[in-house]
Amino acid sequence: MNKILFSSIMLSAVALTACSDDTYSPDPEKNWAGTTEFFSPVEEDGFSTYYKPAIGRCGDPMPFYDEKSEEFKVYYLQEYDNNGASYHPILSVATKDCANYVNEGLVLPAGTPTEQDAGVGTGCRVYDKENDVYYIYYTGHNANCAQTEAVMRATSTDGKNFTKDLAWSLKGKQVGLSETDFRDPQVFKGDDGKWHMIISSSGKFADYTSANLKDWTFNRTVKMVWDRTSECPDVFQMGDWWYLVFSDQSKWGRCVKYIMGTSLADLYDNVEASRFPNADEGKLDNRGFFAGKTASNGTDRYIWGWCPIRYGSDIWAKNLEAKDDVEPAWSGALVCHKLIQHEDGTITLGEVPGIKAKYNKEVALDAVECAEGATFENGNAQLTGDSFIRFGRLGYHNHISFTVKVDNADDKFGVSFVRSNDNKRYASVNFNNPHWEAEKRNLCRLEFLQVNGNGDGQDFVNGALSNFVPRPADNTYNIDIYTDNSVVVVYYNNVMAYTTRIYGIQKNGWSINNYGGKITVSDLKVTQY
Repeated sequence: MNKILFSSIMLSAVALTACSDDTYSPDPEKNWAGTTEFFSPVEEDGFSTYYKPAIGRCGDPMPFYDEKSEEFKVYYLQEYDNNGASYHPILSVATKDCANYVNEGLVLPAGTPTEQDAGVGTGCRVYDKENDVYYIYYTGHNANCAQTEAVMRATSTDGKNFTKDLAWSLKGKQVGLSETDFRDPQVFKGDDGKWHMIISSSGKFADYTSANLKDWTFNRTVKMVWDRTSECPDVFQMGDWWYLVFSDQSKWGRCVKYIMGTSLADLYDNVEASRFPNADEGKLDNRGFFAGKTASNGTDRYIWGWCPIRYGSDIWAKNLEAKDDVEPAWSGALVCHKLIQHEDGTITLGEVPGIKAKYNKEVALDAVECAEGATFENGNAQLTGDSFIRFGRLGYHNHISFTVKVDNADDKFGVSFVRSNDNKRYASVNFNNPHWEAEKRNLCRLEFLQVNGNGDGQDFVNGALSNFVPRPADNTYNIDIYTDNSVVVVYYNNVMAYTTRIYGIQKNGWSINNYGGKITVSDLKVTQY
């Protein structure tokens, strides 16, 4: 047989295997639903809810709402395992419900190895309605150029075919800022009636203004929190408040955060004064959600970021691994949350209605093991002491929802994944752990841990942080957990979102756990699609 033809047939067979649940089992005749031992599943090639292309991964998202097509377009930097000398072209997906995506392909290619944009970095798209012109402002990165990074642009009359304006650029050196770190432009309309462009640059932000979206004038710098390098800035108005959402690159707090103000000037003042809206530095999610930027359809505002992959061949090692000890790997799957604005102007992230509607097939829920101190019947349970209830195998896309009532405000509970009867290791998301800092001791703490192979301790997951939010006044937690392959998103009472990676969820069991106190669980459901 022709070698090329044979390779093509083999690749087709691999693709078919990766898309069919029935072929994942090494023993197709086995009754997997009736067993409880550990199974090592395979990821699907592409994720559909938390979008990932079949080949490569999603880097920094650049979402916007297209008024003409009445849908969100989410541009992103395409990452491959081997990028080459020209890398990170901008690709696009479209969605009307933030839950189902249509791949629209290449929007903007990377430049040649000698051009400023040999490496394409984050930017934004903006529409000049008066002149019916679309702009993409983006970062050009090339260490072989006079300035490593510069802000560049491309234009289009149809919103599909963009032409680069290689004669135009903004450079940090022109205004006394960094030549190597000058990137991530975001364009927005200010409360002064002018267009503004905010750019990240080595512990500062640069603010430019324009009357026509073409000619830009340097306005001011905004010193970032403690001179931390922060990327992917996004400024927007929501109701009476202005917000800066950014991604903190520091080792101690690498995640998406925000600062708020009553006006654009007040917002910038609060940034320079490091005035965060809460004791958790305005954290919106966790290290499992990065480079978040927002877009609004005029009614609701959503934020997209990427959930990083983890490397390794063994799922237990991958669940613990993080690049460079504390830094997650770059790129992954697109995760979307809905922004929720509270009466005091603070914002949190909540579940997306479109995603909730997508997981619409309820599956039978049977307890395969109730430890001493635990009972379960018809979606309701009680757990006392150190007890747990273990359930059967999950699918590839799951929505687990339930309500927990704790007896005492400091009672601790959690949910575990990849749990079997023959392996003492499993991954846990736990609520309400005590903390040594006094200002956080009375907050609800959520953390991601992995129980080690001996079953007698827990391992810290590298690159994961704890989230701190107010405990519910009525001791009631409404929990929603969404999974798409290894991506896991947890919501609690619309005051917290927590995104992470847990490999091995599919085809394995899970449990609800209690740690010493007493909890009552009600309305427990699992839905899939």
